Amino acid sequence: MLAASYTKELIEAGCDEAGRGCIAGPVVAAAVILPKDFYHPLLNDSKQLSERDRALLRPVVEQQALAFAVTFIDNEEIDVINILKASFKAMHQCVDKLLIKPELLLIDGNRFPAYLGIPHQCIVKGDSKYASIAAASILAKTYRDEYIEQLSESYPDYDWKTNKGYPTPAHKRITMSKGHTPFHRITFKIKPPKEKGTP
Repeated sequence: MLAASYTKELIEAGCDEAGRGCIAGPVVAAAVILPKDFYHPLLNDSKQLSERDRALLRPVVEQQALAFAVTFIDNEEIDVINILKASFKAMHQCVDKLLIKPELLLIDGNRFPAYLGIPHQCIVKGDSKYASIAAASILAKTYRDEYIEQLSESYPDYDWKTNKGYPTPAHKRITMSKGHTPFHRITFKIKPPKEKGTP
């Protein structure tokens, strides 16, 4: 069961990102401030939920959150500043956009550059431990999936509706065959997928 909050008294914003390991599309971050008594039985790390459950939870989070923000850093900027810096920048921008200033940031992961003098706490696998981080993971994931599915209409051969830009064997094969689209991350080296039976 997810913890409702990290502290009893501070205004906490959970922060997470989606799309860091992709070879195409943006990295998307979200920040969410939930009421201290927020609870939903389905809420969990977005990776542990079905697409249907994520779709059900997104409007719940948006309607019941005290504040939330979602930001995108596109593939071109990722290629310039690298994916780690892009992920941090996206989360920083989310904090900027929150209509309520948080007193503590709960970060999914093991490192984060301090921002605006706001204290932060890094929590490995935090999206499966704290409600606000799980809520942020759902927003980041659903907003990114929705965007990459829209892009897929123009690039159907790459099957982004299914792989969401992640380097699946099929996605790697088609990218090596047809080349990069304007939405691929050029600095992400694509290695040929291993065939079954090869070491």
